[in-house]
Amino acid sequence: MCARNFHPISIDIIQQEHQHLSAVIQTMLEFVRSTDKGDAPPDLKLFRAILFYISEYPEKVHHPKEDRFLFSKIKERTHQLDNVLDALIEQHGNGECLVRNLHNALLKYEFCGAPAFPHFRDLAEQYALFYYAHMHAEENDVLPVAKLVLNVTDWQEVDQAFMENRHQLDDTGERYRYEQLFSYIVSNGSIAAGAPDPL
Repeated sequence: MCARNFHPISIDIIQQEHQHLSAVIQTMLEFVRSTDKGDAPPDLKLFRAILFYISEYPEKVHHPKEDRFLFSKIKERTHQLDNVLDALIEQHGNGECLVRNLHNALLKYEFCGAPAFPHFRDLAEQYALFYYAHMHAEENDVLPVAKLVLNVTDWQEVDQAFMENRHQLDDTGERYRYEQLFSYIVSNGSIAAGAPDPL
């Protein structure tokens, strides 16, 4: 089978996870911007759910699959993306630090009140810019090249690894837990912010 006619399931998984992460981050932005305008502060339980999702899902599920399977396979076939991939892998590590800073800023806002809000707002905006740029690079710089340089056997190996990862999450109930958490964030965020479901 020609690689051009082969559609990898791993690409669908990456794009779907990016859509979910984008929706969660957008919900966070809606709340900090709404609060910044003077609207009633949101339930901080929702903020904590958002931070829990973006700290758990990318770090434990999304990033390891990309680093171990897709990025490594691309590096086997071409060196044209080495700098880009190295930067993305480094960003995967930096993201954990950024989320930890957000957690600390949220705690300070929770216990110190309004004077601590601008710092939390700024960190939330910075994180959104960081992660949107990260996902944009993966989808616009990495995936098009991957489609050109990886053959069908390569994609089958990557797909198998991604699907095995999903099966492991299903076996432990983790994927269902993340889906529940995502649904809670999106539904409560949409209700509170008066916005339509981003999915």
